Amino acid sequence: MSNQQRRTLQHTRTSLPPAEVLAAAKGYFSRRHGIYAAFPEKEGPTFVSLRGQGGEEIIIGVATDAEGTQVTGSSYLFDQQIARFLATLPPFPTEDATSGPEEEADMRVDDAPMPVEEKKA
Repeated sequence: MSNQQRRTLQHTRTSLPPAEVLAAAKGYFSRRHGIYAAFPEKEGPTFVSLRGQGGEEIIIGVATDAEGTQVTGSSYLFDQQIARFLATLPPFPTEDATSGPEEEADMRVDDAPMPVEEKKA
């Protein structure tokens, strides 16, 4: 299987609600320049279909679960643009990410250097 075939379906998870993800997709792809612009053709509460240069279709779908909003994007030729769009979405916080700052703060206090006594000459 070629790289192109493996990249036609891309996925991420975000903290945004589904309606905001779909609105972001419509705005993102309509602002692209030249051959990478795509405009809404069909939409529903869980998807938006966009049409670009030469009839190229981009589909963005959303679904919610306990872990945030699942976002899936698919296109035959616009795979790089979909990857860039998905990268603009705020990630869904994970357990490691939320506990990280507390551990770092504790580590800084415990690992602070001890004052150095001045030596008399």
